[in-house]
Amino acid sequence: MTAIERRDLCLPYGADEALLEEHKRCRRILNKLNQTDLADFDEIRRIVKTLLGKTGDEEAFISPPFHCDYGFHIEVGKRFYANYNCTILDVARVKIGDNCLLAPNVAIYAVGHPLHPVTRATGYEYGAPVTIGDNVWIGGNSVVVPGVTIGSNVVIGAGSVVTRDIPDWSLAVGNPCRVIRQITEEDKYYFFRDKRFDEEAWVNMEEISRERGLGTL
Repeated sequence: MTAIERRDLCLPYGADEALLEEHKRCRRILNKLNQTDLADFDEIRRIVKTLLGKTGDEEAFISPPFHCDYGFHIEVGKRFYANYNCTILDVARVKIGDNCLLAPNVAIYAVGHPLHPVTRATGYEYGAPVTIGDNVWIGGNSVVVPGVTIGSNVVIGAGSVVTRDIPDWSLAVGNPCRVIRQITEEDKYYFFRDKRFDEEAWVNMEEISRERGLGTL
C-alpha cells in the first residue's frame, strides 16, 4: 500500500512523495490564510472553506494564524469558530459538530509516534481520529490527544490536556482532563460564575435562538 492508503486506514506509515505533495498543497493554502488582512472576514471565510474538508455553513471562521497538516481531514459543523493560533494535526479525521468554539492556542492532535525510540526513529507515525460533538467550548491552551472523543454540550477548561473520552453535558478540566461536574439546566441563566443574564440580554438571546433554530431558552 502507498503511504496515503496506509495513513487513511490509520495504519503506521512512512512519508512518500505523494503524501508530501498533499502537505505542500495545504501549506500553500495556509500561507494565504495566515497572510490575509485580519479585517477581511469574507476572504478568510473563503479560504477556510477551501482548506477544510467539510463545513456546515458559510460562516465557518478561523482567526489566523492557523496550522494543520492537510485540512481536508477536518470536518466542522454550523457556526464553527477557532480563535488565534489554533493547531489541528489532521493525519486522521478530526470531526467537530455544530456551534463549537475553540479558544486561542487550542491544539488537536490526530497523529502520534511510536513509544519505543528505535521504531520512532524510523520516521513511521500513525493517525487516530478525534471526534468532538455539538455545542462544545474548548478553553485556551488546551490539548486534545489522538483517539479522543468529546461528547456534546461539553466545556473543557483552559489549560486542559484531554487524554480520555469526555461524556455529554460535562464540565471537565485539568491535566489529565477529568469531569468535575455535569452542566445543568440551571447553568443556562448565568454567564460567568454567579452573574445572571439581565433581561435585555435574555430577550435578545431568545430571538437569536429562534432565528438559528436552537429552540426556546
